[in-house]
Amino acid sequence: MPKRDKKNRLTYKASGVDINAGDRFVQMITPLVRSTFRSEVLGDLGGFSGLFSLDAKKFREPVLVSGTDGVGTKLKVAFLADRHDTIGIDLVAMCVNDVIVSGAEPLFFLDYFATGKLAPEKAVDIVKGIAEGCRQAGCALIGGETAEMPSFYNDGEYDLAGFAVGVVERSKIIDGTKLHPGDRLVGVASSGLHSNGYSLVRKVIFEQLGLSVQDRLEYGKNVGDELLTPTRIYAKLLHGLMNQAEIKAVAHITGGGITENLPRVIPSGFAAKVQRGSWPVPPIFPLLQQAGGVEIDEMFRTFNMGIGLIVVVAEEHLERLLSSGHTLGENLFPIGEIVATTGEPEVIYAG
Repeated sequence: MPKRDKKNRLTYKASGVDINAGDRFVQMITPLVRSTFRSEVLGDLGGFSGLFSLDAKKFREPVLVSGTDGVGTKLKVAFLADRHDTIGIDLVAMCVNDVIVSGAEPLFFLDYFATGKLAPEKAVDIVKGIAEGCRQAGCALIGGETAEMPSFYNDGEYDLAGFAVGVVERSKIIDGTKLHPGDRLVGVASSGLHSNGYSLVRKVIFEQLGLSVQDRLEYGKNVGDELLTPTRIYAKLLHGLMNQAEIKAVAHITGGGITENLPRVIPSGFAAKVQRGSWPVPPIFPLLQQAGGVEIDEMFRTFNMGIGLIVVVAEEHLERLLSSGHTLGENLFPIGEIVATTGEPEVIYAG
């Protein structure tokens, strides 16, 4: 093998991976991560794993609940707008909102961040969002992985994945097994598009309408502001409602919309009858429908249509739940009921 003189010898940095930049990034995010810690967190950043001491005395039969997700092609909008401080909230929301539907309390969160070339300042903005999402959810950010992979991603682009773990008492798991005909569906407002359907959103907004992230939509809102509005995190609100009324089922209205997600928490022999028009629909949805020529059924099986969470309660608990929502500063919308059926769970739309 031929000798290589010192000035031409390869280093990891010369191949595209800057370890020093990675070290600087960790130093910059350390206070952000620590700001999310709960009393159960053991140790600090820098270890091979995150440690969390579960207080088993609080439970008779604790059940751990886990979830993982990403942000999808909403990241493409962040790239276009060069705005990265809210996308981390989306990451936490997409994981935590799945975990809480069983009644679980979110405990801790981990993230995976991969990019072609690490830009510490941009990466810090991303972690700011993740830390903010964890604070909103009440969980601790106890670990993560940063992967710098030259030539794997386009310049300036990255990908994110998240992992959440929660806990619920076995006897208090919400699983839909107590549903009865006549139980009421109550919708909780979304903050907009959340993090679903962005392949269709981008096609309509950027291709068919020819808008940029700097332009304004017909109802006056900036495109970038609308499309990058963070996904709502429902953890604290849901637990507040659970303390006031018995909740029989909860559905996170994520990818697949109401049509696909509500049946996931309904057992066979029941269906959900949803009354369209019983809640205010944010203007982004009719704009997408009209500009894209999207059928209404396709809208409801792609987007949340303004409802990010649906809870199911007995008829006699409806007013108590609505009153609790008002006390917590939340407008809740009665949007339908559970009905008996002879088939598999489905959503039946009225109106």
